[in-house]
Amino acid sequence: MIEIIDKVVDQATLQKSVKRFREKGIILPTFAQMKNPDLVPIKIKEKLKHIGLWDRHPLNLFRITWKNEPKEKGGLFGEVNYIELPRELTGIAARVVALVGKYFPTGAHKVGAAYGCLAPRIITGGFDPTYHKAVWPSTGNYCRGGAFDSFLMGCTAVAILPEEMSKERFEWLAEIGAEVIATPGCESNVKEIYDKCWEIRRTRPDCIIFNQFDEFGNPAWHYTVTGSAIEEVYNKIKNEKSMLAAYVSATGSAGTIGAGDYLRTLFPFIKVAASEALQCPTLLYNGFGGHRIEGIGDKHVPWVHNVRNTNLVTAIDDEYCMRLFRLFNEEKGKNLLLDSGVPADMVDKLDLLGISSIANLLSALKTAKYFEMTADDIIFTVFTDSADMYRSRLLELEAERGEYSTIQAVKDLEKCLHGITIDHTRELTYMDQKTIHNLKYFTWREQQEKEVEDLDQLWYDREIWQKIFRQPARWDQLIEEFNGMTGLLKEL
Repeated sequence: MIEIIDKVVDQATLQKSVKRFREKGIILPTFAQMKNPDLVPIKIKEKLKHIGLWDRHPLNLFRITWKNEPKEKGGLFGEVNYIELPRELTGIAARVVALVGKYFPTGAHKVGAAYGCLAPRIITGGFDPTYHKAVWPSTGNYCRGGAFDSFLMGCTAVAILPEEMSKERFEWLAEIGAEVIATPGCESNVKEIYDKCWEIRRTRPDCIIFNQFDEFGNPAWHYTVTGSAIEEVYNKIKNEKSMLAAYVSATGSAGTIGAGDYLRTLFPFIKVAASEALQCPTLLYNGFGGHRIEGIGDKHVPWVHNVRNTNLVTAIDDEYCMRLFRLFNEEKGKNLLLDSGVPADMVDKLDLLGISSIANLLSALKTAKYFEMTADDIIFTVFTDSADMYRSRLLELEAERGEYSTIQAVKDLEKCLHGITIDHTRELTYMDQKTIHNLKYFTWREQQEKEVEDLDQLWYDREIWQKIFRQPARWDQLIEEFNGMTGLLKEL
């Protein structure tokens, strides 16, 4: 049966964690506090005023939220960080709104997904920070988030990621003191990561693997925190005619797309769109290949993806993403956007989009065009990280293609953004959804030794996904009990 984490499994290990956290001054935030930082104790907020946004301080666990003030020092909490992209940029009538991930610690929202995996194991005695190492298999930001959370939670991280990922990721991981394992290949070489995980399971008993592709704490965090953040922004910006028409997310580990399950409970007719790379169209065409949209993973269907809740699949050409990355960040590209009527304050914010964020934007445009959406329709997506994670890619592109020109900028704007079409897009029928779900068998049964009964439960049990996604309510009770045992909140 699918595991639901709702009770302490090892009291002795739990007490070791309590002792470690007490010694290191580590207090765990609840999921409710990450959703609504107004609930964070005042004394913690006072201390946060003197802690930088990305400082490796245990209290920065309380900054795992979409509501951090967008400044590096002295900030606390405010409204959800988001931007609405103007029609002059998108070229469509429908409104496109995106949550901004840059202002999480580490500069990406994956610290939340990692917390949703590690914290429940600690508070139930399933992980001993005095002995175990936390292994974070990833194609990018998840292992960074896991390494950051591990450091703040008093344990050692092991990061596994493909060797062709951006050098910024490797440099940061080395700096934080994580053990780094580079596996062969690029973004889409996920199996090689899994193979390394099997090797670790066999040879390193001190390691516990937190695989974002099969850890339900990943989408459960997004269901609770990201979903409610989108709801809050929608209620702020809507008018009497508005409709929350679509939610768009790269599938990746199928964590972020889990927010769509929450939104479905509020907006039953919402379209949930999954985005992937055209060079590796696994959901769309059962395809395979390598690509350059870092951070989204491929060649399999994540165990934690509730495919029943996915209505549309779009595939994005990675060449379009790279060209738009230059358009948004090169001076001549930004000047063209200004001349095209894009407001200056928006042009200044385009560095909030990393490469996968651009893919999400293009998928949102495809979704709007496919469903012929109007100005009354609002589409939400997520800008998971920013251009700061990929500055080296700009240098590589310049070395490969030469200095960026105004003529190239015109081509990129017209073809890759305003000229985006609905090719490589499929609306999913019931049987399409079941076909995608059945693809899980080949990864998760044949390679990863999951049970067929569990695979069937994820499809046929109509209640299982809500049980999975609503676990944070129970986790919050256990977190409060854990914090009570450390006694640190009382001592503030």
